[in-house]
Amino acid sequence: MDMDKKTVHGEWSSRFAFILAATGSAVGLGNIWKFPYITGENGGGAFVLVYLISVLVIGIPLMMAESMLGRRARQSPIGAMRLLTKEANADESWHYLGWMGVLAGMLILSYYSVIAGWSMAYVFKAFFGSFSGAEARDIKELFDNFTGSPLTLIFWHTLFMSITMWLVAQGIQNGLEKAVRVLMPGLFVLLMLLVGYAMTTGAYEQGLSFLFKPDFSKITGDAILIAMGHAFFTLSLGMGAIMVYGAYLPKNVSIARTSLLVVAADTVVALLAGIAIFPIVFANHLEPSSGPGLIFQTLPIAFGNMTGGWFAGVLFFVMLVFAALTSAISLIEPAVAWLIESRTMDRKVACIWTGLSVWVLGLGSVFSFNIWSNVKVFDKTFFQLLDYLTANLMLPIGGFCIAIFAGWVMVQKDAEAELALANPLYYQIWLILVRYVAHAGIFLVFLHVVGVL
Repeated sequence: MDMDKKTVHGEWSSRFAFILAATGSAVGLGNIWKFPYITGENGGGAFVLVYLISVLVIGIPLMMAESMLGRRARQSPIGAMRLLTKEANADESWHYLGWMGVLAGMLILSYYSVIAGWSMAYVFKAFFGSFSGAEARDIKELFDNFTGSPLTLIFWHTLFMSITMWLVAQGIQNGLEKAVRVLMPGLFVLLMLLVGYAMTTGAYEQGLSFLFKPDFSKITGDAILIAMGHAFFTLSLGMGAIMVYGAYLPKNVSIARTSLLVVAADTVVALLAGIAIFPIVFANHLEPSSGPGLIFQTLPIAFGNMTGGWFAGVLFFVMLVFAALTSAISLIEPAVAWLIESRTMDRKVACIWTGLSVWVLGLGSVFSFNIWSNVKVFDKTFFQLLDYLTANLMLPIGGFCIAIFAGWVMVQKDAEAELALANPLYYQIWLILVRYVAHAGIFLVFLHVVGVL
């Protein structure tokens, strides 16, 4: 098989562009919203330590594997798995792995766009002083009124999806790359400003101690499995995003080095988010374990009742929007790339079809917070059902299968040549981690999330 395959979509202009794009895909609401609250729920520093170990032994090997599969095939996940299956003389059913990744990305984006729309709305709420002097019941009422209005949620969902579609329609270098070159540095600057603000709260040392001082008495088996699961999910693995971004990676760029840098940057963002958030929480005598409501119901109380809270609140929600956009463009790109390849569509037309499909599906999540709130399947609303289906089933299964395919099914000389590691020993270490450690870890996480463990 020809090693010099070309992608019809174009390539990243440099390794730095890929690092920004892949980091942008990984850095999303999961880093800034989910990581702080699950850290708070699971005891702080000891949980962070388990998370970091999981990133090393699961996240990095799988990031390398998915990037390698994408660059080897130079196609969307659907086309890539079909081509790589033929190369390996493997069972044709492996190409359904590509379909599942693309479908997972679209399903996730359909409800992710709704939550991202909340972030956009909260930028304006913070700017116009909606949190000023508010108590817990005021913020809850504000949140309930906001989510209880279908038309309001549809407006913000539509706005966010329109921006996402416009960015992706511009192409690889003129759209995706230009977007991440602005959004990612902007996100880091905003995050550092928030960290600087956290230093003035009077609870900065308490926040650092909570985040980095391990108390192993608070670690449970559940906490370990949650840390392992988040290490996998936070890197956007198993949904085709990293595979399609890998397809645009120039041949002379080291997959191993870029994967290490992407994982490091993603981890730094998650830790900085904790460093910024926990001092604000402790300074206002709030609970770090307040769960998913930490961002939209707990932090606004702090922003409304502390010196400089108006400024911090605006910064925080603008940062959330930036993070959401960089993830959203990676979630929609696999489907857009497949339409261009298989239906010879113009990129703009492919974006319109894909974006509209995601937008329509997102209406189900919008309505699940109001007029369909009592409509449940398996005791879950539409939003909860999609979240469970993707995060708990599709992504672990996708990641598990990627580990098996890259480690056991793919022609190993092709994998070794594509990774081009400096020392054969490094390849053997990667192979052991992918074949045994990563997919075993993902399998345990899967058993945990479905309630077996």
